[in-house]
Amino acid sequence: MEAFLLFLADGFTRASPLAIVAYTLLATHVTIVAVTVNLHRHQAHRALSLHPLLAHCFRFWLWLTTGMVTREWVAIHRRHHAHCEREGDPHSPRQAGLRTVLLRGAELYRTASHDREAIARYAAGCPDDAIERRLYSRFTWQGVGLLLVIDVLLFGVIGLSVWGIQMLWIPVLAAGVINGAGHAVGYRNFDCQEAATNIVPFGVLIGGEELHNNHHTFATSAKLSVKWYEFDIGWMYIRLLEWLRLAKARPLPAPPGIRYRHAKIDAATVRAVLANRARVMAALNARLRLVWRRELRGIALGAGLDRKAALRLLSRDPGYLNGDEQGRLGGLLAASDYLRRVQALREQLAQLWQRSLASEEQLMEALSNWCAKAAADSCAQVRSFAAELRGYA
Repeated sequence: MEAFLLFLADGFTRASPLAIVAYTLLATHVTIVAVTVNLHRHQAHRALSLHPLLAHCFRFWLWLTTGMVTREWVAIHRRHHAHCEREGDPHSPRQAGLRTVLLRGAELYRTASHDREAIARYAAGCPDDAIERRLYSRFTWQGVGLLLVIDVLLFGVIGLSVWGIQMLWIPVLAAGVINGAGHAVGYRNFDCQEAATNIVPFGVLIGGEELHNNHHTFATSAKLSVKWYEFDIGWMYIRLLEWLRLAKARPLPAPPGIRYRHAKIDAATVRAVLANRARVMAALNARLRLVWRRELRGIALGAGLDRKAALRLLSRDPGYLNGDEQGRLGGLLAASDYLRRVQALREQLAQLWQRSLASEEQLMEALSNWCAKAAADSCAQVRSFAAELRGYA
């Protein structure tokens, strides 16, 4: 009896509290890495390839620690990108509400997993071997049940708490924080159509997934950090795996080069601009931010609109705004001829990417006309940007 009570108190390891905490943090971190590297970047977006043995180790670990089925997770995530912020998005804060996604993200995931037609449609290329069919997909709860036994054997009764934390880790941080706060709170480097944000610039706790705006802008990139001050720990692990020859990432989307004092728009300029819509518009927004702030000081903002919200409206593509937001933007522009003229130039540049059927010569002419018009504008920031844009290559 005494031996049994001793086992309940300490398990077979008799680990110290510090060791138990270290194990819990390490185990949950490995789970996060398995989700971001294997499920997200490898399986869902094909941003990298993994050695088959490593990919299977990730599959086993996720079966053991989450009970998630690879094809279901991948299909739900691809469906999220296909219908982001619109009807059909399985976990959009704009559709379901931020509170619902934060607190009930796992429920939204389970509901979406029951749509077998959507799973079949979006799960192309996912593992469908014998062990997937006969074990991982068939016995989903047995994996986490085995983990419960392991945790109790290792640590005794406290293993129940360790197991509980492991069970909550992905539902809270991934299904809740990333899918919820990652579309509502934080900063945006790029004006992508989705409402995705970078929660913090240091992606460590959730494997780099905190850089959600970057991901939605460059969905097929294995690297989620873009700015020099951003850190994606998932990319660090991918680079380590590449060094070990266990992974190979797709080429990263490179920023355009700039040919200084290059005054003529040529084919290289057009190709560089078309391939870098997000970076081009982000660069223009960065130039215009001072102009927006200066002009907003002299404008009486409407009810319910502060300067931060006004800046957000000015920085977005009008096509991405809903009816209420477009009405507020119209009120801002009606109060300032200067803002209206600058925003018109910005919208004209954005229209360049909508001319998908235009020839290269027509696009060269359109870009040349825009640069000439911008170069003649009274706004110094617009003029300097036009001069830089001519040198893109």
